[in-house]
Amino acid sequence: MTAEELASFIDHTLLRPDTTDGEVERFVAEARDYPFASLCLPPVHLPRAAKLLKGTAMAISSVVGFPHGYQSTSVKVFEGGEIIGAGGDEIDMVMNIGAFKSGSYRLVGDEIAAVVAACRGKIVKVIIETPLLTDVEKRTACNLVAESGAHFVKTATGFSGGGATVADVALLAECADGRIKVKASGGIRDCDTALAMIGAGAARIGTSVGVDIVEELRCSREGASSKR
Repeated sequence: MTAEELASFIDHTLLRPDTTDGEVERFVAEARDYPFASLCLPPVHLPRAAKLLKGTAMAISSVVGFPHGYQSTSVKVFEGGEIIGAGGDEIDMVMNIGAFKSGSYRLVGDEIAAVVAACRGKIVKVIIETPLLTDVEKRTACNLVAESGAHFVKTATGFSGGGATVADVALLAECADGRIKVKASGGIRDCDTALAMIGAGAARIGTSVGVDIVEELRCSREGASSKR
């Protein structure tokens, strides 16, 4: 895999709660040189990022119900519609984890479907927060996401005590069985880990160090070529 091919798997993220306007501008300026799948920013920074990226092919994504998923359905629907209206191309929503753990599967599925509808055909990725689920629950959640019209099932936010694992990505990819794609996110901070997630079935990688990961692969490939 080339560095450019790896970049095309990555949603390069900046979701810290203390993110400043200046950091957003530097983040976008740096990322313009890489063919990332998208740049993922908080909703409040979306208009600024959209303006900075005007005239480029770079997709912008943002988050709904982030990071805990316990907002009401109406709030999530509003958030999703507002993000798309502000120029967002994709959203990553957190499912209602408490409702899911309580067995309220219809509520969870209906909420995902409502957000999908509000996003008017744009890509929707649903974060199921795998660190908080058993393997049986992960399979149930993956099926709910697939049946509700979303496009990706996503592992984790990275804000709940854990992140993606190769085993979880493989489990979700097997369960998804081509119906939806898998996004690995949470704690992915080096090239080997990113490649392992892709090897396990991830079609997207969420990370705040996308540039570092791509450059790590580029340097390793260039170093290998110089030794031949």
